[in-house]
Amino acid sequence: MAVAAEEIKLTEELRNFVEEWKDRPGNLIMILHKVQEEYGYVPRPVALQLSKDLGVPLAKMYGVVTFYHFFKLTKPGKHKIAVCMGTACYLKGGEDLIQGLEEILGTGINTVTEDGLFSIDAVRCVGCCGLAPVVMVDKDVYGKVKKDQLAEIIAKYRAE
Repeated sequence: MAVAAEEIKLTEELRNFVEEWKDRPGNLIMILHKVQEEYGYVPRPVALQLSKDLGVPLAKMYGVVTFYHFFKLTKPGKHKIAVCMGTACYLKGGEDLIQGLEEILGTGINTVTEDGLFSIDAVRCVGCCGLAPVVMVDKDVYGKVKKDQLAEIIAKYRAE
């Protein structure tokens, strides 16, 4: 069951973190990282509350969120798929892997499947260049992936 946007509130842990970082230099990025860690994205109601709590205009907050690719404005799928597009992975077929995932899942980059199970992101580098091309599903790393292996990888997470 989806949670209505109005129901998303700052958790006690997040409130304490905001209070601790409120007056420190660089606080906005640190707080946004904590929000992303907590929710998997930056929900609008949380951004609105932080804007008030920190005295930071909402436009500035969204400027930071949209500048850095790490931050997401939409809720990701239950299983987050990251396809490495660093140089080694790109040259060894990273783009083909993205196309394969789009075909299998029926959705594109930065979107979520209709069932809410998967989201796909193209990422710059995951630091596993020797295993290129690399796909990560949540925290699981798959190296030297071929397009014909993708369906089997996805099936493992559908079964959970």
